[in-house]
Amino acid sequence: MNHHHVGLVPDGTVQVLLPACALAGWLVAVRAARRRGRTWPATRTVSWSLGLACAGVAVAGPLAAAGHADFRAHMTGHLLLGMLAPLLVVSARPVTLALCALPARDARRLAEVLRSRPVAILTHPVVAAVLDVGGLWVVYRTGLYPAAHSPLVQAHVFLAGALFTASVVGRDPAPHRAALEVRAAVLVGVMAAHGILAKSLYAGPPTGVPAARAEAGAQVMYYGGAVVELALLVLLGVEWYRWTGRRTRHTPIRRVRARG
Repeated sequence: MNHHHVGLVPDGTVQVLLPACALAGWLVAVRAARRRGRTWPATRTVSWSLGLACAGVAVAGPLAAAGHADFRAHMTGHLLLGMLAPLLVVSARPVTLALCALPARDARRLAEVLRSRPVAILTHPVVAAVLDVGGLWVVYRTGLYPAAHSPLVQAHVFLAGALFTASVVGRDPAPHRAALEVRAAVLVGVMAAHGILAKSLYAGPPTGVPAARAEAGAQVMYYGGAVVELALLVLLGVEWYRWTGRRTRHTPIRRVRARG
């Protein structure tokens, strides 16, 4: 029995259909928003499409197949599925689109969900970081690596990555969004944890991975991850710059009169 394909749909039908359905749903939502008189930038549709493409490439096709035997290919898929795809999808602002496309009553219900306590807890940067990078530590450092290609683990990697990205640099409505200082601190911590994990994989291969392949994959994880993390830092820095600029404009200027 070939254990490399346990948990993976052989022909990749599900992995291909899910991104396709997500893209179709997006286009329907864009059309609904426009019918309600809301314009929607084409750049966000492009971002959503590219994000889905990255996720699709990571879980189906030649790269996904190679990832079962080649740790470097696996890590390339990890970067696409867990880091780049979430960044592109979150940048498309799907929640904003949903609020624009839904009828007023349904949009109010969605807004109520966004204000709920469970959502506040789940979207806190610390919680999102634990689910994201903490999940990677569990998969790679506890002997669970053979299950890394299962649809369940792949779904977790993507959703946890999207949740963390949204909690740190998301631009969708978020009533409970953490302060910039908190998000910056958590991002730095996650960058450190991700880097340490990559170095640990370089020094000690996960279950069933030869040392040489582990070293190559760890380098992909370390340097490739740094590129996406740099993009997150830039986005957070831009937000910080705009925030300080608004605060400066609204700070009253006190004139000091010279005493005669």
